[in-house]
Amino acid sequence: MKSYFDITGDGGSDVLGQVARQRARIKENLSGVRHMVAIASGKGGVGKSTLTMQIALALRAGGSRITILDADLNGPSQARLGGLSHAPLVPGPAGLSVPASRAGIGILSMGTMIPESQSLEFDSVAEGDSHIWRSTREFAALADLLATVAWGDLDFLLIDLPPGAERTFQYAEFFGEGTAFVLVTLPSALARGVVSRSVSALRRAPNRILGYIENMSGYLCPGCGQVKPLFPTADDVDLDLTHLGSVPFDPQLAALSDAGEPMPADSPSEALAATRSIASRLIQELEKTS
Repeated sequence: MKSYFDITGDGGSDVLGQVARQRARIKENLSGVRHMVAIASGKGGVGKSTLTMQIALALRAGGSRITILDADLNGPSQARLGGLSHAPLVPGPAGLSVPASRAGIGILSMGTMIPESQSLEFDSVAEGDSHIWRSTREFAALADLLATVAWGDLDFLLIDLPPGAERTFQYAEFFGEGTAFVLVTLPSALARGVVSRSVSALRRAPNRILGYIENMSGYLCPGCGQVKPLFPTADDVDLDLTHLGSVPFDPQLAALSDAGEPMPADSPSEALAATRSIASRLIQELEKTS
């Protein structure tokens, strides 16, 4: 009986050829995208998805063409944030068309196709080892989306990543060195400690890290209108990255995000002003390597 070690090449399956052809399709599909930026953390619950949407809105207000890829297949948030919970992908002449929010932001999210009450399941023949199969199937599904969606001409493709320091590194390898990274943390020592692991992991990859955003850096007191501390100061964990900005927690923004509505453009919200500043800083950092 022959073992796998006795098989030469791909055993006649043409797997390598299939992979090469898919990579070529992905490269061609994304050829009109000027900047690919992944928003990552390593730590869950830091407001990464909400920040991704707010940055997209700020960039869109400046005239940029934006699409968000919600890469968290089993925890998609962008569909709700964009008010697109019932907007499935529609086939078009150049591939699948990406639904757009009322603000004009394209959103590709499993949340537009699968109800929030259901999880995305990947059948596995490896009983007891389904976690290995699942990871493989997730990246295969993302590759299929990248190869079959009509991305068009974009200034920015923002990628909302799932949590996990090691997974952050896996996505860096998957998307390739042309994708830059922004990390999101909270002011707490616990969050910064986890994010520092993502920084360490990413430094094994060729991707550029543009910097970090400190989210929930205080909260907007509805009574006095001042921003007050939400977490103890955590200066003992140095991320050794460019600080792109800090965003306070705004209850109004949280309520609007749950409803899938953007903050009014004329709102005096400090959170809105902060994300606009971060969007400008992001452009500056990207232009340094363009």
